[in-house]
Amino acid sequence: MQNKEDNSSLSHLAQVLIESLLRKEEIAQDEDKVVVNPIVTKFATWYERIRNAMEFREEEVILRATIERILKRRLLLGGSGKSIGESLVKELLWARYLPGHEIAASKVREVEEAIDLHLELRKGIMESHKISENILNEWIYDLMSARVQYILNAKRDKELISNFMFQVLRDDIVINGEKEETKDAQIFLSIRRAFARDDLAFLRYHLFVQYFGKLTQDSLEGTIKNFHTGYEEIMSQFNYKGKDRIYTYVKRRTAAFFILEDILLSDRENFSVLVKNKEELEKVVRGACEKRYKGISARVRTAVIRSVIFILLTKLGFAFAVEGTYELAVYGHILWSSIIINTTAPPLLMIIVSLFIRTPREDNTKLIIRYIGELLFADNPQLGDRLVLDIKKAKSGAFNAVFNIMWFISFGLSFGAIIYVLTKIGFNVVSQFIFIFFLAIVSFLAYRISLLANVYRVGEKQGLTTFFVDFFFMPVIRVGRQLTQSISQVNIFLMAFDFLIEAPFKLLFAFFDQWFHFLHAKTEEME
Repeated sequence: MQNKEDNSSLSHLAQVLIESLLRKEEIAQDEDKVVVNPIVTKFATWYERIRNAMEFREEEVILRATIERILKRRLLLGGSGKSIGESLVKELLWARYLPGHEIAASKVREVEEAIDLHLELRKGIMESHKISENILNEWIYDLMSARVQYILNAKRDKELISNFMFQVLRDDIVINGEKEETKDAQIFLSIRRAFARDDLAFLRYHLFVQYFGKLTQDSLEGTIKNFHTGYEEIMSQFNYKGKDRIYTYVKRRTAAFFILEDILLSDRENFSVLVKNKEELEKVVRGACEKRYKGISARVRTAVIRSVIFILLTKLGFAFAVEGTYELAVYGHILWSSIIINTTAPPLLMIIVSLFIRTPREDNTKLIIRYIGELLFADNPQLGDRLVLDIKKAKSGAFNAVFNIMWFISFGLSFGAIIYVLTKIGFNVVSQFIFIFFLAIVSFLAYRISLLANVYRVGEKQGLTTFFVDFFFMPVIRVGRQLTQSISQVNIFLMAFDFLIEAPFKLLFAFFDQWFHFLHAKTEEME
């Protein structure tokens, strides 16, 4: 890290970033507020913790997913922004998804307008284009929920650092024979996935805004008219051949930006003074790294607990009902040995995975310190080697055929070995299916947890263990990902929970919220 004497030695990009972070948004203090009762929030918060445990989502997208869930429930029988906007915001305040117990009434009006605009967009597209209603509904809810979150919680600092990251990495990635617009879109998507931790809904929203601009009453007609063309372009970006290599490249450089985010936001007003002292800056960066490393264990532990609860609440009951029914019908009794193994194996695998997770070491910290020095002081920061892709270059058909054969062999060896062992210990066909079903799902969740632990690791170390995992376990992990995604889309238990249990609960919360406000008003009349 270079020793700089004054703030002027910061790079132009770093100066722009810091000035933007210091710029404060104006907040009106004298406008009307929508207020909820703090007593109701306690019960609503407990409820949301239970509900969120039933879905395995990244923390960064829980708010958006909750907004989507509320929108679906409240729009099921019709409605408009005016009829559901305030109720939606109150539900978020009850559960403490938004800071405090109140929000400006102007924000609620923005939410109402956004809901109405997206409902008009849906209606216009249905009338003008031939598109599957299921696909359109999925897109509209994704766009609507993302827009509502940005109204209520814009995450301005994260957006600024994401834009800074894009400017830094844009010149480090070269795609021969490709349009600049495509390259920019792929880098943008990779940063949103790796740094902002966006889910598919957020990615759709951001590309939608990039293509059509922010949806307004003035842009609505043009958006409806050109929706199909924009939809095809956006889907082509999602299906781009080189997207995974670009994402991997970006992800291996993300740790430095996470640490930079920490030190920038921890004391942004004094940051310009901090960068003048090389030793002090290194000390702060090292401290931020150590704090993040220590937090990995807690995040892994939380992820393991959430994963186990996710499996227990949404999958095991149904699967064991099937296994138990089959065994009673075929054998006349339940084979408890297979039930016990199928019950204990998923949490045991999670615990084993957590024991093998290691925090980054000193060499990782030194590399982050060097990268942050580049980010702050170099006009053209270099975070390792450049990535050069040639997407259109024809690949060897012979090699592809060989690799595909080897991939199928790894599938056969992995699942064949599992079935062989289960057969030897007396598992019937149904018990084997359930074991493999949960093993695949848990393997995928465990893999996700291992990625969580490596988020602050710069680069990637390949070894014999990596090859062993990739060859024998990656087939199981990939099947687990497909099962998890498919089941989450058609989760009858959660659908029933949301409409049969959540709706009455929220009505009860609304009643008591209004009741407490009524009592408070009566008390004020006595003063």
